[in-house]
Amino acid sequence: MLATDQWIMIAIFIATFTGLVRYQNAPERVFALAMMACLSFGFVNTDEVFINATNPGLVTLILLISCSFAFERTSFLRVVAANLITKSVVLSYVKTLLTTAFASAVLNNTAVVATLISPIKNNKYINPGRLLLPLSYAAILGGTLTLVGTSTNLIVNSMLIEQGAESLAFFDFTLIGLTAMVACLLVLFLRIGALPKTSADSKADKHYFVEAKVTDDSKLIGRSIEENGLRSMDSLFLVEIIRRDHLISPVSPEEFIQAGDKLIFTGDVSKVFILQQFDGLKLFAQQEDLLRDNLTEVLIKPGSAIIGMNLKKAGFRARFDAAVVAIRREGATLSGKLGDLVIHSGDFFILAVGKDFSTRTNLSKNFFILSGLQADNMLFGWRDKFTLFGFLGSIGISVFFEIALLKCLMFYLTALFLFNCLSINEIKRRFPLEIWLIVMSALTLATALENTQTAVLIADTVQSFLEGKSIMAAFVAVFLITLVMTEIITNNAAAALIFPIAYNMALGLGVSPLPFVMAVAFGASGSFVSPYGYQTNVMVYNAGNYSLKDFIKVGLPISITYSLVVLYMIPRVFPF
Repeated sequence: MLATDQWIMIAIFIATFTGLVRYQNAPERVFALAMMACLSFGFVNTDEVFINATNPGLVTLILLISCSFAFERTSFLRVVAANLITKSVVLSYVKTLLTTAFASAVLNNTAVVATLISPIKNNKYINPGRLLLPLSYAAILGGTLTLVGTSTNLIVNSMLIEQGAESLAFFDFTLIGLTAMVACLLVLFLRIGALPKTSADSKADKHYFVEAKVTDDSKLIGRSIEENGLRSMDSLFLVEIIRRDHLISPVSPEEFIQAGDKLIFTGDVSKVFILQQFDGLKLFAQQEDLLRDNLTEVLIKPGSAIIGMNLKKAGFRARFDAAVVAIRREGATLSGKLGDLVIHSGDFFILAVGKDFSTRTNLSKNFFILSGLQADNMLFGWRDKFTLFGFLGSIGISVFFEIALLKCLMFYLTALFLFNCLSINEIKRRFPLEIWLIVMSALTLATALENTQTAVLIADTVQSFLEGKSIMAAFVAVFLITLVMTEIITNNAAAALIFPIAYNMALGLGVSPLPFVMAVAFGASGSFVSPYGYQTNVMVYNAGNYSLKDFIKVGLPISITYSLVVLYMIPRVFPF
């Protein structure tokens, strides 16, 4: 007979599953309510909750995500992106998908995809619709290669550590993941033709107008636009070159850079600091020494004293303690030097402001101040290189010297703060609270299952049900249930919910839990059919204007291939 607390625990578990299906956009709230229910009924105590909140695997996951904030601001992914797509379509596919996969094995695959979306959409050799969805699939497959490749692997590892087992090693996933990746990429190449061609985005009038000057000592000089990687930047597009008062437009990829060239870009002004990563490229506002992290967007008022003047004559620094970073004019395409543009009523300016800007009495007469604009603060110079090699070094030291990844990341994160490569404010602003809450709550749910003996009940039930039957059947069932749940409630939620069931099933069968643990990890990463099961799928779904039908046509054969390979490989690498 089941005890009352076991009935209640089972009810909480079923309610958690139902809530995750019903409220797919808020899994952290569902898990948090489940945790509080366990606490309210006394199935866990506060000490156990706090222990779960500081689980070494969970802390490693949080530190890894935090360190990736700095890595995303390096030039590494931008430089890689600039060299992926060439005139050879087949070679471009191979380079793009393999680079994405292997980069996702050690980096945040969401950041990898985010960086590559814009270059893919702006390339002129491959239709974006034929490459964006494969990009997401490659990132998913690459994430299965290592312990840190995806948050799902780290979540499963943290729950395994909570059971008193040793942490999974960095390359424990590699052989299985690599085999699945090769098989799935081969199927993907055969199915690319089934993807729709999408129309390229037109350059919107709302894009800002940004100017950067090539200094005399720039390393860009003597190399073409394409060689310098100036054609495929994230959300910025080179539209003109002004050379000794001569306008070059449109700009050919074969055009060579000369000293003194003024490069005119349009696009998302929040990406403006990417231009600082190019050696010898100086933004217009840098001449005023006012380029800062926080920018201010203003609208020129009718009757402003500077209307009819160009930026040089207006004397922004003297008048407002500000320098113009970019200009936008509704319904018009701007052209020429930024400093020579005549100011119109209704123009939008992005200003880099000085300390005295807010105290100037003439602001309200000339501007409507719209908002502060947070630009992406890209790293350059020695900080760019330190962040890149420091990250790779931390991973390498952990792998080859068997020092805990947690310790390596603690030292690396401290160095990022010390050398001003990452700020406390950025950590506060982007702290992965949702992931932390999901994993902490899932660990607490698993603890409650243990404390109420419900876990033992599950193990005994599975043992009696499968008595005389194949262990392989239970293993396949765990994988398929996780796979389906991933498509319904997202990968992290599926892994966190299914793990305690899978682990106790293995105990009930008297076999090693590792094959079942791996079935959860790989099942939770196998989102190929739903646009919403994995974050990178959501990103390309919107960027490529895909439909659910496109995901099913291409993703279903890949999902079947992935499942067959993984189910074949796991028991051979991790025997029962």
